[in-house]
Amino acid sequence: MTDEERCIQSGIDAAVALCHSRSVHAGWWDGPAPRNPGEMIALIHSEISEALEGIRKDSFDDHLPDRKMVEVELADTLIRIFDMAGGLNLDVAGALIEKLEYNRTREDHKREARAAAGGKAF
Repeated sequence: MTDEERCIQSGIDAAVALCHSRSVHAGWWDGPAPRNPGEMIALIHSEISEALEGIRKDSFDDHLPDRKMVEVELADTLIRIFDMAGGLNLDVAGALIEKLEYNRTREDHKREARAAAGGKAF
């Protein structure tokens, strides 16, 4: 592992620990049944949808009025992802590092491929 990858691993692991511990402390993991992973994914999806709405409206956040809604909702998405990763003991940092390296080798991630007909262009 490179120094850069160790830094990424350490930083994300710290974010996972912080977000999950705050969620546990707030009681989100209490209850007679374990958290439902499908529900957690749906909540992550809702944060992404709210980020899209922030872009559509070009609006500022209601709770952090000095911040664009899109950036606050993306932060909420990360909090939910990191909490889920902590609660389910998922190595999202390791997966991110591996996925970034894999994506460097993908033909469909090259500029020419994305711009071609049927490519990944939006």
